[in-house]
Formats: sequence, C-alpha cells, structure tokens
Amino acid sequence: MLEPEALSAFAALSQETRLRIVRLLVQAGPEGMAAGAVGEAIGGATTSRLSFHLTHLEHAGLVQSRRDGRFIIYTAVYPALAGLVEFLMRDCCQGHPEICAPVMTALVCDCDPSVIEKA
Repeated sequence: MLEPEALSAFAALSQETRLRIVRLLVQAGPEGMAAGAVGEAIGGATTSRLSFHLTHLEHAGLVQSRRDGRFIIYTAVYPALAGLVEFLMRDCCQGHPEICAPVMTALVCDCDPSVIEKA
C-alpha cells in the first residue's frame, strides 16, 4: 500500500461510526452482514447516514458490497486492512525484531484456518 491509499483509509477510519462499522465487519467474517443488520448493530443508524458511511468506506477500499437477493451484503476487505498494518510496520525494527514482537503477538488470530481458506 502506498501513502495516498493509506491516507485515504486512515481518513475513513478516523470517524467513530466508520471505525465501528469496519470492526463489526471484521468480526462478521467473510460472509459479511446485510446493511440493515449493520445499522442495527451500530445503534440504529438511519438508512441515509449508514449509506453515507458505507459509501465512504467503499471508496477508501476498506469494505465491499454485493447484492444477495433484496439485500446488500457488506464485507471487510481483509487485504486492504492487512495493507494498512503492513504500511505502518514496513520500516519497523531497524534490525531489532524484539521491537515488533508485541505487534506480532497482537496480530495472532485464534481462527480456524479451514474457514479462512474457504473464503
């Protein structure tokens, strides 16, 4: 990820509702969530307000949408989120890996890898 994309992503995440939406979609996993369920989960946001935030996150490349019948399903774009972490940590350590150890420990996922492979 290059700096302009990182700046766009961080700008999108700097707003409380959008940060909550991304965290919610990360928790939802690759199957994502319907827009209505996202709205309910973040405190009953109005349709227009939710649409504004989701559009902003889509333009930043952090979420994507797909139609499933009458519903629009939103999912986190995991490669973009990983790219943000990589952007921040790219120059980490300067030859001292112990500096990055806490970050690497925090990134350990307690997920079932078979679920990730199917996504």
